[in-house]
Amino acid sequence: MTRDWIRVALVAAVIALAVGTWTQRTQTASKPAAGSDSSRSVHIESYANGKPAARTALPPEAVATLAEIVAGGPFRHARDGTEFMNRELRLPRRPRGYYREYTVDTPGASDRGARRIVAGGDPPEVYYYTDDHYGTFRRVEAADGR
Repeated sequence: MTRDWIRVALVAAVIALAVGTWTQRTQTASKPAAGSDSSRSVHIESYANGKPAARTALPPEAVATLAEIVAGGPFRHARDGTEFMNRELRLPRRPRGYYREYTVDTPGASDRGARRIVAGGDPPEVYYYTDDHYGTFRRVEAADGR
């Protein structure tokens, strides 16, 4: 069990390093607010009808969930890794079984909350974040621009 947590911590460190490098390369002329730590955020772009819309920052709980996905677990929620059906077709059409969903902890929530990461592919090649229980999705941009 300790080995699994070490693996998750190492993967999280690698993701944080990659995200920090990517963030530095893509920063605009505007500076972050005083006291903010841009190396801890992952930038995501809104994704609606197959087209990017706007950039926002991924919450730290979602960064932790991404690290768990990349590490292959262990996952804290029983439904993590179950098939996401994409019934509303808010994500690009893919064969059944392509998308998997993972819970993003919501501070103060007494249940799973509304936040999820949906990963596509096996192994995952694309990630989407939703904070409104699948109402809208934002594609997570990887450090290599995918």
